[in-house]
Amino acid sequence: MIKVASYNMRKGIGTDRRRNPERILEVLREVDADVIALQEADRRFGTREGVLPLHLLAEHSDWKPVQFGMRALSMGWHGNAILVRKQAEIRHHEAIHLPALEPRGAVVAEIRCRDTHLRVIGMHLDLSGLWRRRQAAAILNHVDAYPDRLPTVMMGDLNEWTAAAGCLRDFGRDFAFAGTGPSFHARRPIGRLDRIMVSADLRIAECGVHLSPASRKASDHLPIWANLVPA
Repeated sequence: MIKVASYNMRKGIGTDRRRNPERILEVLREVDADVIALQEADRRFGTREGVLPLHLLAEHSDWKPVQFGMRALSMGWHGNAILVRKQAEIRHHEAIHLPALEPRGAVVAEIRCRDTHLRVIGMHLDLSGLWRRRQAAAILNHVDAYPDRLPTVMMGDLNEWTAAAGCLRDFGRDFAFAGTGPSFHARRPIGRLDRIMVSADLRIAECGVHLSPASRKASDHLPIWANLVPA
């Protein structure tokens, strides 16, 4: 079994409007997933510096970031980052450039963790439904272009409020959704904006939304998680 999670960390700014990276790390330790897709992990302007200091991860966590190397101080690409266990092997990684009116992107990592070889895609899609569908098509085409078929997990903030339309219908043709429940807004979750999707060779054993005093305060989104096993 491997545990995955997705978390829009809102650049470390909590519902109290305070930026606190240590609080984000506290929530991640509570979730304790093997692979974590982060959204809004970098600052938006200037050098796009990562919000979670690398020394904080190195000294106070069991994760390391996948180093995409797109910008010197960024943890990911357009705020998308992937954390994996320190003992995990990162075999391949790259950024996906998405069609967009505003800066958007996705990231991919091929990893081996707990004897599981897995392809992970992290994403944060557009506020516009038309652009979300174009971005979903770009991600699916990118995955289809890989010569090797691996168990694949796609995670992130899809910004889709509808239950089974738009980009959800596009992703749902080949991927199953974890029934995690609503994750936005953290103080009163009603929107299922954050999603975990898996290919047919994976089965979702358990899944949920992580609710705790820390997670309700650390960001305006709650983390979602899923335990996966081979189908």
